[in-house]
Parts: sequence; structure tokens; C-alpha cells
Amino acid sequence: MSKIVDTFIAPPCHDKIETLYQDEHLVVINKPAGLLSLSGKNPQNLDSVHYRLVQIYPGCTLVHRLDFGTSGLMVIARNKVINAALCQQFSQRTVTKVYSALLCGHLEDNEGVIDAAIAKDPALFPLMSICAIHGKPARSGYRVIERFYHELEDKTLLPLTRVQLTPETGRTHQLRLHCQRLGHPILGCDLYGGRLLPGTERTPRLMLHASELHFVHPISQESIKARHASPF
Repeated sequence: MSKIVDTFIAPPCHDKIETLYQDEHLVVINKPAGLLSLSGKNPQNLDSVHYRLVQIYPGCTLVHRLDFGTSGLMVIARNKVINAALCQQFSQRTVTKVYSALLCGHLEDNEGVIDAAIAKDPALFPLMSICAIHGKPARSGYRVIERFYHELEDKTLLPLTRVQLTPETGRTHQLRLHCQRLGHPILGCDLYGGRLLPGTERTPRLMLHASELHFVHPISQESIKARHASPF
């Protein structure tokens, strides 16, 4: 089996992590786009959400991750007991995750569900693929917020659709792949076609933001409904 080599070097991220809520058990943050969730094996990829936060909250651990290019809400456990309790909520799919995204083109339907299994293929790394035979079940809902045109520098009008995405599962690159499956990749996506449209090569980031995260506090049993508006 061929060994997977990750040649990606993350450019420096000068944006700060915004802390939205904290107590002795957990922290809810807004991750900036362009920051790794976890440090990479390459020493040049040391900077990450975990690397920064463990210096403020010793012993903290990641419960889930966001892609490098994705911004938005993450919950961080401050000890192993909380981590286990939150991981259980994620694995049992009792956590609600809502994302905001800009998709290339105008979607025909106002809402719908994408049900397409996702597989990891070492030959395609870092790409994932949709594969009914070898893939793990993956399901995402979408709802159109608005359809509009973005005017480029050369006066060309670029059709875009703002959507709300609700993944029911948490596969790697799930939302990016599922939007590509719809025929409307996420604007700024360098892996699944969001930079193929004329004028989108200069998109400064992946237009995907984790805007809502609903879970139950493992200690107080209080329902936490974190929200952070999309920056785009």
C-alpha cells in the first residue's frame, strides 16, 4: 500500500481565535479561515487551533475539527471526561451543526437533501470521493437563502447562491463534496471545483462558515446554542 505524503504547508495565519464562551469544562470559539484545527506532522504546520489554545487551557483537546479553509464555531473540551462526553454526543448525532456557504451558480431547488456515501482513497489524497460501494454513509440538507449576482472587475456577473447547510453526518470534506455533487461547488474551493469559474481564481478563501452549533453541556445539562454570523 502506498504511503500517503502530505506536502501541504499552511501559510501563516495572523487572525486571532475568538473566544465566545468559556467555563471550567469547555470553550466555544470562532476559528478563523486559514488555520489548521490540529498541528500537522510537518514542523512548518505547527500553528493550529489546538496549539494556540493548549497554551491558554493546558490539557484541552479537540472534540471535532473544521477544515483549514473553513471558519466558524468549534467546541473544545478542557479535560478528558468532558471530551468523552462531547464526543459521544457527536457520534450519536445529537449535535446540530449549521453552516453558511456561497455556491457557484444558481441552485434550481429551494431546498433538498444530498445522500451520497464518501470514501477515502489513498491514491487521491487529499481528495475524498463519492463511492456507494466503499464509502461511509453521508447525508446533508441544504436550503437556499438567496440567489444573486456578484460583479467582477471586468463587469462580468457571477451567479452565486447563499445557502444554509445542515450535515447529518461528519465525513471529511462532506459539504464540499455534496455541493459539488449538486453541480454547484462552494466558491473558493480549491479541491472540488469552486475555482474553475472565470474570475473565481482570486477568491480569498473557501466560502464556508460554521455558523451554528447546538449541544448539551455535559455537566450542567443546559442546552447550548452557539451562533456566529457568516463573515461573507
